[in-house]
Order: sequence, then C-alpha cells, then structure tokens
Amino acid sequence: MATHAFDEIMGMTGATPPRPEMSALGRWIDTIPTDELRRRQQAAETTFRQLGITFAVYGENEAAERIIPFDIVPRVFLASEWARLSEGLVQRVEAINAFLDDIYGERRILSEGVLPADLILGNPQFRPEIAGMRPPHGIWAHICGIDLVRTGPDDFFVLEDNARTPSGVSYMLENREAMLRLCPELFREFRVAAVDSYPDRLLETMRSVAPRGVGSDPVCVVLTPGHFNSAYYEHSFLADSMGVELVEAADLIVDDDTVWMRTIGGRVKVDVIYRRVDDDFLDPLVFRADSMLGVPGLIAAYAAGNVAIINAPGNGIADDKAIYSYMPEIVRFYSGGEAKLPNVETWRCREPQALSYVLDNLAEVVVKLVDGSGGYGMLVGPTASKAEIERFRAALVAEPHRYIAQPTLALSTVPTLADSGLAPRHVDFRPFVLTGSKGVQVVPGGLTRVALREGSLVVNSSQGGGTKDSFVLIDDGPVRGQTQTQLQSAGGMTQSQGRGA
Repeated sequence: MATHAFDEIMGMTGATPPRPEMSALGRWIDTIPTDELRRRQQAAETTFRQLGITFAVYGENEAAERIIPFDIVPRVFLASEWARLSEGLVQRVEAINAFLDDIYGERRILSEGVLPADLILGNPQFRPEIAGMRPPHGIWAHICGIDLVRTGPDDFFVLEDNARTPSGVSYMLENREAMLRLCPELFREFRVAAVDSYPDRLLETMRSVAPRGVGSDPVCVVLTPGHFNSAYYEHSFLADSMGVELVEAADLIVDDDTVWMRTIGGRVKVDVIYRRVDDDFLDPLVFRADSMLGVPGLIAAYAAGNVAIINAPGNGIADDKAIYSYMPEIVRFYSGGEAKLPNVETWRCREPQALSYVLDNLAEVVVKLVDGSGGYGMLVGPTASKAEIERFRAALVAEPHRYIAQPTLALSTVPTLADSGLAPRHVDFRPFVLTGSKGVQVVPGGLTRVALREGSLVVNSSQGGGTKDSFVLIDDGPVRGQTQTQLQSAGGMTQSQGRGA
C-alpha cells in the first residue's frame, strides 16, 4: 500500500526534496542520525512506562498491559489545512447533536423519510429508555472524536464518528510533553498550536452544561469503571488534570432523584458526570440489571434534570457505521448545506444490491461490523487470507445487516522509525471536538495513530498500532474559527491573540 500512498512530508512516495511546506521537517529528519532518533524515542517510551501510560489488551493471558508505542517523527498540519478541517468538524458535530436530539424527540428525520425507521428503532444502540428525555442545554455529544484519513494533498475523509466515550486525548497530551522535552528544536522551527489547555477546555465545557439553577460552581466528577478498564490511565489523568474527583459507582448514591458523592466529610451533591462507563452498565435499574459498574437511579436523576451526563446516554447510535453511511444526508437535513468533510464511500450490506457487490469483491474491500471498534471484527481484503475471506463471506450471508464495506484506501503515510530506519507508515487522525452551552470548539491538535507494521492499514493500538504527536501550525493570522490560539514553545506558553473569522 505504501508505494502508492501520498506521503505527508515527501509528497508522492519517492519524491525528493520534501514538499516545500515541510522542508524544515525534512531537514530535521536528514540532520538527526537514526541512532539519536531511536534514543529519543526509547527515552519517551521509558517515561510512559514509568508514568503507567498503558492500555489493556483484552483476551490475552499474558502481557495484557502495554505501553502504547510512540513514534518520534511528528505529523504536521498547515494552518490552512486546519482551518478547513475545523469548519468541517464543527459542521459535523453540530449535525450529530441535532440528529441525536431529533431521534430521541420528534423524529423528523424519520417521518420525512431521510433515514429508514428500522435502522434507528431496531438498532441495538438506540436506547428507547432515553426517548423523550432532553439533556441540560440540549447538548448530547459534548466530546467527539472524529476519525479522519487523508489520501492526497487536499483529500480528507471522515472514516468514523466517535460520540459515545471517545478515548485517546491523554496520549495526545503526553506525546506533546515528550516532544517538548526531547525535540525542543522543532518548536523553535515551527509555530505550533498548544494542546495543553485541553483539560481546562474540558472542565469549562462540563461546567457550562450543568443543570440550570446550579450556580457558578457546579461539582463535576469523572466516573470510571475502575482500574481494570483499558482506558483507566486516561480517566485518572483527566480527573487529576482538571482537579475533579475520579469516582466509581460505589462512590455515588442517588437519593430523591439527586446524585450525591460520598466523602469523608459527608455527602456532596454532584451536578455534572463525565462518564467513561458504557450505556449498558450505567444504571442497573434501567439497562443491564447485573451491572456492578453503574449507579442505581442515575437515569431517574438525569430525567429529572438534576444532573448532566457527558456524553449523554443513547449516543452510541451516532457511532453506528450504518448510521455513518447516512451522514451526508444527516448533515444536509440539519444544516441545509453539503457536508464539508466527505465520507468514505460505503456499501450498506443490509441492502441486497450492495451485499451482492461486496460478496463479489471481498478481496478488494474493507468490511466492518456496524457496531465494531478497536479494529476488531474487521476484514481488510487485500491483506486477508483466503480462509479469512471465506469466514467473512459466511458471516455476511448469515447477518448482512451487521456489516458495511468500504473501498481499500491508500491512506497517507508519514516517515516512521522502523527497525530498518525511517520508512513510510500509514496514519489516521482523531481530532477532539468539545461542545458546551457556549458553542463548539476544535482542539488544535489530536491523536495521530500509525500502523507500525509495513503495509498495514490497521492503526488501532489493540492491533499493534502506535501514535505520533500532531503539530497544527499557526501562521501570521489567527486560525479561523478560534477567538484565541496558543503557541507552543519549548520554553513554555506564549499567547497569540486573534479575532476569529
């Protein structure tokens, strides 16, 4: 795959010299010996291990806890590229919020025939228990991670939406800390937007959506399933960074439709919960009765308008890949305009004609479960064995509604430190979008995931992928869509003021 992919530093593979906009990074790559790059990368991974920055790999008996591999060569976004991406991300997240508000309310998009009703009402991720409820300030998806891929200089596509409990922001922040410490010369060469304001932005978002009448100092907490969860490090990291309590179900109690936190000083009323517990386990009185991870009565408190839950219960329907396939229509329905960030072409296998095409072309396409995540339940046709293809063929014939398929894209590459030295490896990108009562903001950075195996298109950490720092460059003017940007420098923070366009 890599031989036909657009390289974000070098242009089309094999082109020399680097793209003009990336000449400084090209010089840095040429100047630093490979052994020195490797030493710096190993130093970063040693720090990650000491800090306990790990993720769990489910289903393995040994070495289940791993550090996420880190690559020392950053990915760079030009200011003009970022301005365009930001506009598209804001439009998409606003449409996702409008969609969720509609399907749990009036359901205009169904009555007007834009989406088939059974795709929503018969979807396991649709929560009829939430229908008719409305979150404080009408915001459902407070934190979104929108996965993007690039195939050319100006060609960006949305690969999938994550509006349930998107993860990875702690790696974005720790990757930047490592780069500031180990590669300070790059921050003298490039004017890079800072990402370390994310915890403050997140806390501001949480406070802004507290139930009306709470006052100016709402009590916010992070609800975690516990230390056995694969993203527990991130839960504790964010709670600590925001200066709020990290709680488990046993720390909370609902009394008279009000959520209270148990403390050594007595009960404290809780106003906003950033939950990292899936819907199924959130409240055993409403969802799974056997859940030990949830808080009995939480949904009743939410329905009474006494607590905000971030992200709102029921958001999983927006992550469904069959729903994703309708996002161009969803954006058009709620915004009145065309999507500024296009989807990847998608075949819905629930439709007979699409299923027939996919079955005839399994060796050429990527097949995904509509409710899958983490790289599991996926077939990459061009790299799959005949046995894998036949196994998926049988699954598709048996339950076609559970799958979508997409063309195998030549994802862009970025130079990456491999065993043999620097080599192109495929990447995707997860920017983080926050929505509060004061509007939508795109964090000027994100998580670049990299497929470390040569030729692989699977970037998920659970499947052997790693991460890179993501530089968003600031030009002489403000980044469009932001009223204030921050410039990251190796010596600390400086601010670049600008009025948003």
